[in-house]
Amino acid sequence: MLEKVKSALRLTTNDFDAELELLIGAALLDLGIAGVDNREQTDSLIILAVTTYCKIHFGFPEKEEFDRLSRSYDEQKAQLGMASGYTNYAAEE
Repeated sequence: MLEKVKSALRLTTNDFDAELELLIGAALLDLGIAGVDNREQTDSLIILAVTTYCKIHFGFPEKEEFDRLSRSYDEQKAQLGMASGYTNYAAEE
C-alpha cells in the first residue's frame, strides 16, 4: 500500500515513509469506524480511499483541493460503508 500511495503523491523519496504509514493506518481505522470491515489492502476501492485520505492529510493542499478531496473521501467512505462485501451488516428479514 505504501508504494501505491507514494506513487499517487508523486513521491520517489523514502523520507516521508513513516508519516505515510501513519496516514495509511489512520485511513484504515477511519474506514473501520465508518463500518467498513473488509479493508483488504489489495482491494482497488480501499486503495483509492486510502490514497485520497493521504492526499488530504499529507503536506499542505490548497483550500479548494482540500475541500474537493475531503468530499471525495467522504463519499468513498460512505459508499464502502453501505456496500455488500465491505461490511458485516446482516440483511434484515
